[in-house]
Amino acid sequence: MLAVTLLFCMIHLVPGDPARILLGPRATPELIASMSARMGLDLPLPVQIFRFFGNLFRGDLGMDVITNRPVADIVFNQLPYTLWLIFTAIIFAALIGIPLGCYSALHRNTLADRISGILSVTCITAPAFVVALYSLLIFAVTLKWFPAVGAGEKGNFWDQASHLVLPAFAIGLSWIGYLARLVRASMLEVMGENHIRTARAYGLSERTVVYRYALKLAVLPTVTVIGVGMGFLLSAALFTEIVFARPGIGKLIFDSITTRNYPVVMGSVLISTILFVISTTLSDLINAWLDPRIRASL
Repeated sequence: MLAVTLLFCMIHLVPGDPARILLGPRATPELIASMSARMGLDLPLPVQIFRFFGNLFRGDLGMDVITNRPVADIVFNQLPYTLWLIFTAIIFAALIGIPLGCYSALHRNTLADRISGILSVTCITAPAFVVALYSLLIFAVTLKWFPAVGAGEKGNFWDQASHLVLPAFAIGLSWIGYLARLVRASMLEVMGENHIRTARAYGLSERTVVYRYALKLAVLPTVTVIGVGMGFLLSAALFTEIVFARPGIGKLIFDSITTRNYPVVMGSVLISTILFVISTTLSDLINAWLDPRIRASL
């Protein structure tokens, strides 16, 4: 509720009349007044907020003033594209970042560890929109390995997957560095704990000690960071969807802000906020499943 209220106030601080921007410079004053009334902008701000929450409790996110479609239909039509993009980026980053961090921890202070650290920091400092632009120019325009824009043909899995590679790479590259550094630090801490020394004393193989006992606990901070980092992933998805002209909730928010389509902006941000809450809750549940100590404290 606080996020929605703050968003309401921020939107009304944006200069320009939304009704006039939607209708264009040739709109008559009567038409502008009619559109303002339709959008509820003629009411005081507290009344607008109260009305929005009243409709929200009934499951109504409002109507799009441009297409006259329910906002919920528009948002949930675009949401799967963003979810698939974020999910693919996380899987891509985890499959590379976690093994890289684990390898660095097991070969501490070696040449491989130093190279891994340089690569990780390089990935972290690469903004998603810059990676998106260069990957588009290199792999799509120059080499023509992957499609440049769009999300692929509906019903064609391989076409949609090929359109997903470059956007997921652009988002996931920086997370490879984050996960690698985080797993390395966590592994170094876990490898010095008592239960790891006990497992070695029982004669278990180093492979079993590392992958069955140490790594299981070392990934707990990673799960938490991914859950909390959902907001950063959504913001990165926004830039990526714009660069690759992909549908998605990020591009929907950008287009709606540009046209001052307030109902769609409110609905999109509300769903994004709910996604953030769900992701943090899931990360806590996964941590409890992986770590018996957390389950025992509940």
